[in-house]
Amino acid sequence: MRGKVAGVILAGGRARRMGGGDKSLLALGKGTILDSVVERLSAQVDPIALNANGDPSRFERVGLPVVPDSFPGRCGPLAGVLAGMEWAIEEGARHIVTVAADTPYFPRDLVARLLQASEIEGHPIALASSVHAEAGRKLHPTFGYWPVELRESLNSSLSQGIRKVIQWTDIHGVAIAEFANGEFDPFFNINTPEDLEFARRRELVGQVSDAQR
Repeated sequence: MRGKVAGVILAGGRARRMGGGDKSLLALGKGTILDSVVERLSAQVDPIALNANGDPSRFERVGLPVVPDSFPGRCGPLAGVLAGMEWAIEEGARHIVTVAADTPYFPRDLVARLLQASEIEGHPIALASSVHAEAGRKLHPTFGYWPVELRESLNSSLSQGIRKVIQWTDIHGVAIAEFANGEFDPFFNINTPEDLEFARRRELVGQVSDAQR
């Protein structure tokens, strides 16, 4: 039984290549990068929370619960997944879907495709990948479908020093949901000022296709 699925936006990165701070709060289109992420995810799953450390009031205008890492030491996205699982259990959810806060054009059918991949391949976890004609498959491990019943396993693995997502998912088995690379990678994320300028130009001239928006 699949049960309730909750959404978690991972916003725990330090944005060093953007000069620090919360890059998800930078302006894009008529709002911010985070606004675009929230809009896409809220159309696919409910409820939604934001995983971020530090003062939660900086995200107040977004209107989402802010869930900090419960595992100490800034251990990367797996710590965000764990925090999301713990929040989701309180919400009565059996699974979570995670997305990155700096990826404004991820697929609008992400959640459905992740769930489908998990069911077809028979694995409890599903991760997203984009498929490039020349480079082949590129995995995006922050975009995933996770059963909250694996919370204890994840906490134990973090305690043992595991930090890479694939290192932990391989323990349990992982399905892959593939998304074709169109005009640009659907999981294009904003890491640098040049990436932000690219996204702003696309927003300005309205070149993001309806299929990707």
